[in-house]
Amino acid sequence: MSNEATGALNARSTGADAGNLGYLALGLTLLAYGLLSTGIFSGTAVGDSARLAHVVGGLTLFIAGLWQFRGGEGFTGTAFTSLGAFWATWSTASGAHKNAAGLFLLLWALLALTLTAASWNAGLFSRAVYGLLTVSLLLSALAAFNTSGGLAKAAGWVAAASGLTAWYWATASLTNSAWGRDALPVK
Repeated sequence: MSNEATGALNARSTGADAGNLGYLALGLTLLAYGLLSTGIFSGTAVGDSARLAHVVGGLTLFIAGLWQFRGGEGFTGTAFTSLGAFWATWSTASGAHKNAAGLFLLLWALLALTLTAASWNAGLFSRAVYGLLTVSLLLSALAAFNTSGGLAKAAGWVAAASGLTAWYWATASLTNSAWGRDALPVK
């Protein structure tokens, strides 16, 4: 095997982790969902943008999750594929009855709670991302059941905080890896 081919294999084996891609997709999708749920943006284009963000984020997460499973990463594989399915499905949920939407969000809050518990020993960022996601989905479910704009806005801000945390975590990981030192703190 040539040196060039060996280098390609080594690059592929060390670069096969899709965790950063998954956390970037999760972060940006949560930011879109969160900020759009707060009501600081309005109009028809906002709804279209939200659906597009959820579909793109959902598909990216799903693909990143499958990639993680292939690399033997059960936790992030489970987290990304399931959350990818959630976002892709949620993008089509406009017009759903409030009880159906509330139940859907509540059930996904249970999945987020499972992810929070499973990630507890993984560090502060992992707990923050999944813990805030759990709270956001729970508040979103309660908002849907009660048709409460105030709870929906609160859920949006919590989702945005979760999204920022996931985005920062992936950005720090990518930056630190590329620079070969801790340029952005992750502890």
